Amino acid sequence: MAGSIFLMRSQEARIGKLRLLYVEPHARGAGVGGQLVEACVERARTAGYDQLELWTDSQLASARRLYARSGFTLRDTKTERHFGQDIGSETWVMDLRTGL
Repeated sequence: MAGSIFLMRSQEARIGKLRLLYVEPHARGAGVGGQLVEACVERARTAGYDQLELWTDSQLASARRLYARSGFTLRDTKTERHFGQDIGSETWVMDLRTGL
């Protein structure tokens, strides 16, 4: 196994959530993450979602680059304090109706 990704329903109708993208260390840099995201986007379109959204940690630069290359746009950033540290989080979205 090289990686995994989840597509979940949001509480809001017609919005899917990309969750828990993970690529094994030995497979990183080989395009596996992009293939997983692409498969998730296509599955979301097939399932009839109008929008796909995801959350990521602001420190995960490679994930953020992957999402931007895949067509997601940054919608929101927040900084919260957890365990005495400021943690940045980002919400990214993709309009699945575009280009159909």
